[in-house]
Formats: sequence, C-alpha cells, structure tokens
Amino acid sequence: MVDNWDYEAFWNEARTQFRGTITSQEYDTWFTNMTYHGSQEGIIELGVPSAFYRDQVAQRFQSALEQTLFELSARRLKLAYVIRNVAQPEPDAAVPAPRPAATPAAAAPWIVEPPRRHSQLNPDYTFERLIEGESNSFALNAAIAIAKNPGRAYNPCLVYGGVGLGKTHLLQAIGNSVHAGLPDLKVVYVTVETFTNEFIQSIKEKTGHRFKNRYRSADVLLIDDIQFLQGKVETQQELFHTFNALYDANKQMVFSSDRPVSELMNLPDRLINRFERGLNVDLQPPTYETRIAIVTRKIEERGLSLEHGIVELICRNIRSNVRDLEKALTKLAAYTELMQRTITPPIAQRELQEFFAKPEHLSITIDGIQRAVADYFSLTPADLKGKKRTKAIAFPRQVAMYVARSLTNSSTTEVGLEFGGRDHTTVMHACQRITERIKTDATLEPTLHKIINSLRQKSVA
Repeated sequence: MVDNWDYEAFWNEARTQFRGTITSQEYDTWFTNMTYHGSQEGIIELGVPSAFYRDQVAQRFQSALEQTLFELSARRLKLAYVIRNVAQPEPDAAVPAPRPAATPAAAAPWIVEPPRRHSQLNPDYTFERLIEGESNSFALNAAIAIAKNPGRAYNPCLVYGGVGLGKTHLLQAIGNSVHAGLPDLKVVYVTVETFTNEFIQSIKEKTGHRFKNRYRSADVLLIDDIQFLQGKVETQQELFHTFNALYDANKQMVFSSDRPVSELMNLPDRLINRFERGLNVDLQPPTYETRIAIVTRKIEERGLSLEHGIVELICRNIRSNVRDLEKALTKLAAYTELMQRTITPPIAQRELQEFFAKPEHLSITIDGIQRAVADYFSLTPADLKGKKRTKAIAFPRQVAMYVARSLTNSSTTEVGLEFGGRDHTTVMHACQRITERIKTDATLEPTLHKIINSLRQKSVA
C-alpha cells in the first residue's frame, strides 16, 4: 500500500539526485532551507520559510522534482508546501528541525558563529552570510582556508576590488571564524585610517611601546583599505616593521585594497613587495545569477514580500555591487513600512529610478577606464598615472581623463587624484583638449566609441 511508503526517504533520495542537476549556488539558495514536513496519500509536504520562497521553488523546480520522484517510485507523487517560520522549531517533535543554509563555510565543522562578540568585528560579517558566486569564489575559499590555518595558508593575503564588493565582510569573516574556532589566538582588525590615527596619537603621548605591542602581538592582523597608506611615509615605515615582525613569527596578515598594489602610488617598493609576497585575490562585481541569489537571501532576511519580476528588475539594472543592491531593498522596505502599500513593478521602477538611471555609471570605475585606455594604447595604468609627458603617454592620459569625466560621477578633483595626484585644472584642460580635437580629428571619435563600448560591455557582463 502507498500509505506504507517511506515518503521522507523518497524525498531525501530525490533531493540528493536532483542536486547533481543544478548549480551549488541554486541548491544552497533554495534547498538547504527546505525541510520534509509530512505526507498524505500521493503527496509530499515540504516546509518552506515564506510564500515567496514557495512560489519560487514551485516555479523553478517543481516539475523537475516531481519527475525525479516518478523515476524513483514509479508513482506520480505531488509536492505541496507548508509555510513555517525557520527561526522556530516545528511543533511536532518527530519532525526534524530546519537545517541552516549550507554555504561553503558552513560545510566546514570548525566554522561556527562566534560565542562572544569581538570588540572590533561586526558579528553579522560571517562566511555563512556570504553568497558564493563566480565573482568571489576564489577569494572566499582562500579566506576560509586562511581562517582554518592562520599563519600557514596564504600569508600574507591581499584582497582587492571596487567599492561594495565585500572586502570588509571577507576580512571580518576571517576574524570572526578565528575568534570562534581558535579563541586562544589574538585577532586584531583595523582600518588604515585608525592605524594611522593611533600611530600619530602614540607619538604625541610618547606611548610607542604600547602601540607596537598591540599590533606586533597579534596572531591574526586584518587591515582594511591600504590604498589610504599612499603618501603617509611614517605610517608606511611603521607598518613595514610590523609586517616584518609578524611575518617572521608566522602570524597571519590579511589586507584589503580598492586596486592591485602595483597600481598604488607613493608606496615604497619594499612595502609593495611585502604585500605581493603572498596571495593576491580580486573581487569582481557579482554576476546576474549571483545578484538574484543575494537579493533573494536579503528579502528572506528582511521579511519582505517581492514578486520575482521585481527581483529580476532590480538585478538587471543594478550590476555594480552588493551594497547598491542592499540600498535598493532598504528603500523598498521603507516604502512598504511608511506607505503601507505592496510593492508593484511600477512602484519599484519609480522608487528605484536613481539606481536605474545610467546604470553604466554604477559599475564603470576610473580604475577600469585606466585599464581599458592603457590596453588600447599598449601602455600600462602606471604610465597614465606617472609623471612622463611624452606625446605617446600624454594623449592617452587625456583620453582617459575625458572618458572618466564622461562615464563616472567623479569630480575633476577626484579624477585628478586617481591620475597620480594631479590638480583638477589638469583634468579640466585634458577634457577641453579632447573636446576641441574631436572637431578636427576624424579618427578620435571612433576611438572614443571603441573604448566606451568596451567598458559598457564589460559592465553588463
């Protein structure tokens, strides 16, 4: 009799088999938070955390899952869904409690939530809360390896990438994991700005020994935003000595930067060499699929109710970084709460207009422009930022400044700083020269179009 069947066993087998037909990201997003709830004649009931979750699973996977069940059981079994609160246990003690989402970090038994909060770390910045995708997989797995064996795996490590791509989250996730799994180790997290301010304060108060002891006694030192070391000679020197002391003692160091170290200006070669001594990994803007997974996770966490069309609208138009995706959801959540209205596609389009306007501006950076222009003219980004004024370099530099002003919201002062600390009047002059030359040089406008089109194609990818 069908009633005697072990429906849960059928479901578990079907889910295991189905896992091999989808990506690990899809499985982590939609299946690890789904539990077996019960059964009726010919029906398997699954516990899901929300109506949104139910609708997404039904739309994306139900037909294929039911076909898998048929192949296993030779019976046409149906799937039904019971919405439950994942934060609360099921009332029936016989039903297993919901299992936490299995991310690459959660699969490792040594990574657990911190039992106590580290004073310098955000407890929300954990590996469990990171969505793995093509854009961050290498960096994420390197960070997990570092947290598991600090001082032994990839020391030092430099994580670089644009704004809002998760550099700080990754550094602090390493700190939180070590703090939880290896509580005897001293973890120090600091930004370069704080490091600099504490160093200056130690000079004023003549407490240099305390400053050195704080950083050189660390087992794991995490320093954010090393691009702000540029031009700070004494701070650079102090960090150089701290680096040597920790490296010689096999202590772990992890740094972050908004660009590769080779493209940072006004840093001594000996410090650059040390940053590049270990593993350098980059973070790229998330792909469309990863953005869908991120937004879906954030919606669940916030308790929002958004139809899938709105999720797709957000992810098609916001391609720059995770931070902008979060800002968009925050605005929609505030609208729902304050206006007491359900978000519809027209409302989302209207309220998120500032995010959707000229989307290439959100993902095209000055760093990317410098790379594109340098590649086109067979130069390096360092050439464009350097002091040489030969025609072979000066003209491409003017082109890069012109494109930067055209495709980003950066001011002339900000553009000048990115080109080796040049004055804003230099940028204004460059833009004026290119504008005038377009009128007389028939080859210049096609050249600009090629560079700009290549940048926009990369921003859409």
